Amino acid sequence: MDLKKFKIAAARKQEKLTRFLKQLEELVPDDMQEIVADADAAMWRETDCTTCANCCKTMSPTFSKEDVMRIAAHVGMTPKAFRDKWLYKDETGDWMNKQQPCQFLVDNKCSIYEVRPVDCAQFPHHNLVPFDVYGDTYAANIMHCPATLTLVDKVRKKVEREYEWPK
Repeated sequence: MDLKKFKIAAARKQEKLTRFLKQLEELVPDDMQEIVADADAAMWRETDCTTCANCCKTMSPTFSKEDVMRIAAHVGMTPKAFRDKWLYKDETGDWMNKQQPCQFLVDNKCSIYEVRPVDCAQFPHHNLVPFDVYGDTYAANIMHCPATLTLVDKVRKKVEREYEWPK
């Protein structure tokens, strides 16, 4: 994955895709979930996260209490020592990574994959339904995740091609 090319493509498409996602709040095709499922399956056939890992390089998951306890035990630390070494509490009270890229990213792979935070396990959140309700989540992830950029673009193209859709 050429992240430089991805960032250029994402910046070029961001406004159009964000506008499309906003329009979905008002106009939702009857078969939206089927459109999303087909686009998501096609996107995963051409996407390999281990060639990218941009999410781990540019974002931080939130760490729940359960995440901290599980990961701390896995790396042989107390939860307090783990938080002190790796995390900070943001303005909303969420525990976040102190550094980027993520301290557990090694060669574009998660070194704690089996016990990673739930937030990481659920990313890029393509399973959120209904799709149209989570437009803000997808819009925020377009600049971080090639899979999300591709998914939203595939959905947009299909909807604009098959429905009367404002451009």
